Amino acid sequence: MSPYVILFRPVTAADLLSIQDLQDLCFSPGRFARTAYRVREGGPEFSRHCLCASIGDEVVASLRMTPVTIGGTGQVLLLGPLAVTPRLAGQGIGRRLVGEALVRAREAGIRLVFLVGDLPYYERFGFAAVPEGQIKMPGPVNPARLLAIELAEGALEEFRGEVVGVR
Repeated sequence: MSPYVILFRPVTAADLLSIQDLQDLCFSPGRFARTAYRVREGGPEFSRHCLCASIGDEVVASLRMTPVTIGGTGQVLLLGPLAVTPRLAGQGIGRRLVGEALVRAREAGIRLVFLVGDLPYYERFGFAAVPEGQIKMPGPVNPARLLAIELAEGALEEFRGEVVGVR
């Protein structure tokens, strides 16, 4: 039995400073130059689809889910970043956040979730590589790292073109 209780819940504005501190701990400053960060620029700091995990008042993990359009088509989310405090890494908190976020997104009518990430981690949730050239990010991305999961059958075929953050 775990010595602490972890609460998985939607992100609120009160969580933003803690989430920023967590991301600073987990990631290098170079992350801001990545294409996925550029997609998020200018948009809201969080959406109703973002989740976090907390122990008491401490945010120990967070998952950003950013509404975007692909080729002008909506009902799609960009997943990431996913951050887990290093002392709790490997305990399944990130997996729980992603799993819960996908369930909630499907229930909200989201048709597709995509990300730039590692297939060996995300394929356990059903993510697969996007056919090269189908979805275009507004900057350099290794096409092998562009992954998607259909939350509605056949949804991936509906999404072709440039990714744009919803403002």
